[in-house]
Amino acid sequence: MILKKPLITEKMTAIMDKRGQYGFVVDKKSTKDEIKKAIEDFYGVEVDSVNTMIARGKMRRNRRTGQISGYTNGYKKAIVTLKEGFTIDFYENI
Repeated sequence: MILKKPLITEKMTAIMDKRGQYGFVVDKKSTKDEIKKAIEDFYGVEVDSVNTMIARGKMRRNRRTGQISGYTNGYKKAIVTLKEGFTIDFYENI
């Protein structure tokens, strides 16, 4: 399972509307070619480019003592640019 879930945040929604780019949380070991093929197969669109980044987990502190108690899990996200004329509707099955 390469695609884990779509990134639907306020910032990503603005980028979707403005640039036609879509964000996904993907498997950490997946490559750009694998991500491109998975999105084209699952959504039936043509992908122009894929940008990836690994987001580090956030630090968690104990509220009383202020000591670091650990980190949340990190993840890899992919920002996908579609070719002209293609869109993805995340809300069609709701």
